[in-house]
Amino acid sequence: MKYQKLEDLRTDHDLTIRQVADYLGCNRDVYTRYEKGVRQLPISIAIRLAELYQVSLDYLVGISDEKRPYGS
Repeated sequence: MKYQKLEDLRTDHDLTIRQVADYLGCNRDVYTRYEKGVRQLPISIAIRLAELYQVSLDYLVGISDEKRPYGS
């Protein structure tokens, strides 16, 4: 499953793959595999990405089109 919204959010925030990987504390290639759906996205990484982009987890993984995190 390709996480298109991961790539879209990253580019919308003018971030490089390396910058996001550094934020997550992982290798650039590992993060690239998350975006492409080659590697399963761990919930801990998904939570950090949702916090970074200030979106809901549902939006992040493509379940919803509602960007706002719950409680916002």
